[in-house]
Amino acid sequence: MLKFDEQKQIESVAGALALRGKIEKIVDSICEKGYDDVYYIGIGGTYASALQAVNHIKSMSSVPAFVENAAVYTTTGNRRIGEKSVVVISSVTGCTEEMVEAVKKAKEHGACVIGFVDVKTAELAKMVDYEVAYPANEQLKFFMVADRFMKNNGDFSDYDRYYAEMERYLPQALADVEKESDEFGRNFAEAHKDDAIHYFVGAGAQYGATYSYAMCYWEEQHWIRTKSIHAAEFFHGMLEIVDRDTPVTVFVGEDAERPLAERVANFLPRICGNYTVIDTKKFQLTGISPEFRGYISHLVMHAVTQRIDAYLELINRHPMEIRRYYRRLDY
Repeated sequence: MLKFDEQKQIESVAGALALRGKIEKIVDSICEKGYDDVYYIGIGGTYASALQAVNHIKSMSSVPAFVENAAVYTTTGNRRIGEKSVVVISSVTGCTEEMVEAVKKAKEHGACVIGFVDVKTAELAKMVDYEVAYPANEQLKFFMVADRFMKNNGDFSDYDRYYAEMERYLPQALADVEKESDEFGRNFAEAHKDDAIHYFVGAGAQYGATYSYAMCYWEEQHWIRTKSIHAAEFFHGMLEIVDRDTPVTVFVGEDAERPLAERVANFLPRICGNYTVIDTKKFQLTGISPEFRGYISHLVMHAVTQRIDAYLELINRHPMEIRRYYRRLDY
């Protein structure tokens, strides 16, 4: 398989799950002191992951959780963020300008900041109250924080059973999804390598997936024009610009908002001959209980799209690490 190291993938996910003890101590300490609300702050891909985490909390818990775009927060502010607020952030480099400024602002207002910053020596890593350094698996790390807050709030009674399954089965299950999706990824990349524009539709945690995949992967890394839209909004404008040849892909997950994505998937055959439906329900996920599948369907979708990316990069002869302007020009 192209750009696939099964053992490395398994070890990466297992390593992230091994952070649970550290994350639990951090969240437990905060809960013991008391807090009013939780804010996931991000920009670009981290904003997408924040959308997923907060959607997860909203569907299961009464924990007051919110999403803030870092750039918007630094300009507009949020008067609710204060001394009893918890802010959760993630950064690969630890030097993204918007994130540094957002954390400065949150700290000025007395917020407690949990930071997943991959570079321990980065400015951002030194600013947060609790630093956890581990590469990749941002979505999984965000959910681990959310799950512990929900467990401590009395909203996740299956927490221990859930994580026992995740630690035992998830690393291999996600690797298996990639293997099973390899041919699909190749065919999808071949079919859509020259798209003038491609529309991605999703709901629930899959909206964060479409948002991130359209912007951070197809636009930023493949240089293909895209648009992401929430399935709940598809029938309020977008459907009118879809015709027989419009490339549309629907991400269908297994959480509470699945019916919203299914509605779009069921409608598209009436008007479009160039649509694709990617449904996480088709994957076996050995060892994962049915009631937990919705919690990880965004991770399953990411495993699928990684196969698309590997072949799209090869077919278009465009290395994904190349940027025209990002971190190359001042803006």
